[in-house]
Amino acid sequence: MTSFGKDSAPGLGCTRRQWLQAGALGASFSLANFLRLQAEAGESDRGRSAILVFLGGGPSHQDTLDMKPGAPAEYRGQFRPIRTDTAGVEICEHLPRLAKRSSRYAVVRGITHNLAAHSLGTRYLMTGNRPTPVLEYPMYGSVASREFPAAKDLPSFVSIDRPVEGPGYLGPEYGPLSTGEKPRYGQPFRVRGITLGDGLTIESYRDRRRLLQDIDNAFDGYERLDDAVRGLDRFSEQAFNIISSPRARNAFDLSLEPDREIERFGRHDFGQGMLLTSRLIEAGVRFVTVLLEGWDTHQDNFGTLGRELLPRLDQSLSGLLDRLGETGRLDSTTVLVTGEFGRTPKVNANAGRDHWARAMCAMMAGAGVATGQVIGETDAKAEGPVDKGFSPDDLAASFFQAMGIDPNKEYEANVGRPITLVRDGAPIAGLLK
Repeated sequence: MTSFGKDSAPGLGCTRRQWLQAGALGASFSLANFLRLQAEAGESDRGRSAILVFLGGGPSHQDTLDMKPGAPAEYRGQFRPIRTDTAGVEICEHLPRLAKRSSRYAVVRGITHNLAAHSLGTRYLMTGNRPTPVLEYPMYGSVASREFPAAKDLPSFVSIDRPVEGPGYLGPEYGPLSTGEKPRYGQPFRVRGITLGDGLTIESYRDRRRLLQDIDNAFDGYERLDDAVRGLDRFSEQAFNIISSPRARNAFDLSLEPDREIERFGRHDFGQGMLLTSRLIEAGVRFVTVLLEGWDTHQDNFGTLGRELLPRLDQSLSGLLDRLGETGRLDSTTVLVTGEFGRTPKVNANAGRDHWARAMCAMMAGAGVATGQVIGETDAKAEGPVDKGFSPDDLAASFFQAMGIDPNKEYEANVGRPITLVRDGAPIAGLLK
């Protein structure tokens, strides 16, 4: 039997630790590394989950859920309001499906802040805490990942396409598993760290894993007390569990969906992303972030919204609410739909609307939400809230409370003192059950 030295792997010319760190498991190592960071989360048998639908760019509140048909023409714009199934509530004519499902969600109007820059506004609305240079707050999914970890063969937090914001003071172990791209109809969907590419099959992956076990045996006895190496072994094992788990792999496989579901959500990228979101929640993932971007309509606001964004949002969000209801997940899944700010009340010279943080709106649905109502109000021209309005902090506190997380909970941070989850906000009165 050939023996191997303490500092080398067989035929590889590097240490076992370096061999592992170089990614000898191919696609598995990035996932294993991700799982290593998530280890402290453990497991939970609580079935709570949540979804953030983020409308990146700043959707026009007065052209979507807070219309002002009585305002002067240069303020009210080109769209007409239509009635919803909730008495006295109207929304945009380009949201007819959502109008028929108004009993399944609540609209929050009169949200207000003063950060009209995309990066700062996004950070504010993705975390529920006003950005500060001395502390990075975690986005919603990172908190949910810590409080409601998924089973060992599933990621707790998935961000479809890209993560947008980070886990902040909670640490990278609570960051999302980002898919790296959007699912597209008719194309195989590759998930970074899960999909096996370059002709690699589960069986050949198992062969590589057997090779790793052989090398483990070669090194057994002298690195037995090396915690870092044992950790790599453990998380590589968990990565193997996810990659080879039918539940995890099937959750990301949209080809398993019948044509009627593809049609319900839409063949566009956002529709496929929302269909994937449904599958992930059904599989046991705790939090999913999905993006619909393009709302930064400084010009051609009405063409962009009317032709593309509003029909896609209407179809896919309605499909999500319907499917969550049909599968019994709507009672355990809280849904938040928001952007980073609203848009100027007055239409500009380019038929667009510019950044406007003094007024915006959001939608909440699902678990913990008192649906079929509108909370809050803006003035006659949608310039600002009537009375005090609500802050993004209040919206965040409501979101956390609805999903079963105390917004006043304190976490230890790297600044040497406990940090309150939502520092300045409180749940919005009447919004929650």
